[in-house]
Amino acid sequence: MLFKQQALLRQKLFVLGSLAIGSVLYLVARVGTLDRLQPVCPIESRLPLPEQIPLRTLQLNRGLLHELRKGNATKEQIRLHNLVQQLPRAIIIGVRKGGTRALLEMLNLHPAVVKASQEIHFFDNDQNYARGIDWYRGKMPFSFPHQITIEKSPAYFITEEVPERIFKMNSSIKLLIIVREPTTRAVSDYTQVLEGKERKNKTYHKFEKLAMDMSTCEVNTKYKAVRTSIYTKHLERWLKYFPVEQFHIVDGDRLISDPLPELQLVERFLNLPSRISQYNLYFNATRGFYCLRFNIVFNKCLAGSKGRIHPDVDPSVVTKLQKFFHPFNQKFYQITGRTFNWP
Repeated sequence: MLFKQQALLRQKLFVLGSLAIGSVLYLVARVGTLDRLQPVCPIESRLPLPEQIPLRTLQLNRGLLHELRKGNATKEQIRLHNLVQQLPRAIIIGVRKGGTRALLEMLNLHPAVVKASQEIHFFDNDQNYARGIDWYRGKMPFSFPHQITIEKSPAYFITEEVPERIFKMNSSIKLLIIVREPTTRAVSDYTQVLEGKERKNKTYHKFEKLAMDMSTCEVNTKYKAVRTSIYTKHLERWLKYFPVEQFHIVDGDRLISDPLPELQLVERFLNLPSRISQYNLYFNATRGFYCLRFNIVFNKCLAGSKGRIHPDVDPSVVTKLQKFFHPFNQKFYQITGRTFNWP
């Protein structure tokens, strides 16, 4: 009995000893492997390069950029953080009442994006354009060198001189166009003008009278709200200067109802890492559209003027407009490669 117990004990000691020796040999081999790999893939190479700003750092410094926008930051802070005013690498060129403000604010959720708060109207305003590119740069927000500055001025899309002027500034710039169903966009355009007139106690024609030529009962193409909705006519002018690959078409109707997929498409177009998530977007039932969540303490909804109630429009006029826009829409789909469920 004693002999069996001693034999069993010797067997256990042998197994434990073998495991211990095996572990030591593994560690020696592993260290040797790490030593051999070190010159090929040093730890430093996996860290951000000195001139790059990690996205987490950009998120933490939003407060500083906010102070800069308010004019509260000092020159020393600007120098210390290597902040600059950059020309935009992407511009939301239109379309008016397509959702340009919503798109800009939503893209600003991304830590690598900095937005110009106001519409600059540099390229569509002769007086501003005559002030030169340095004046334009001075209107841009401060940012880190590896952030993308974006501005939006929807008048750019329909102004004849703008494509050439932007091309002269940057022939490889990325251009964003957000569109809605053309008739809905035209009514929204009218509604904004109508509200402005009413604030000044001025009268304004009904939409039907402006959108239709009463002498011919045909669509009035001289009415600006109608002309703006002929997207293909304006896009063709831009394509004389920029290839179609430099444009990204955003579905403005979908941005209202389901914004995240549209924003993810824009992230890819701008070559940005995917950072905007469902956490950043929450539906506000009172306002009837999505609001923005930057972090646990800072939320933001668009101005109360967004989501205006449209006036009722004669259904026959709506039908006539939809039929008028249809062939232009088909051409727009063909050029851009993006199809919408428009009538």
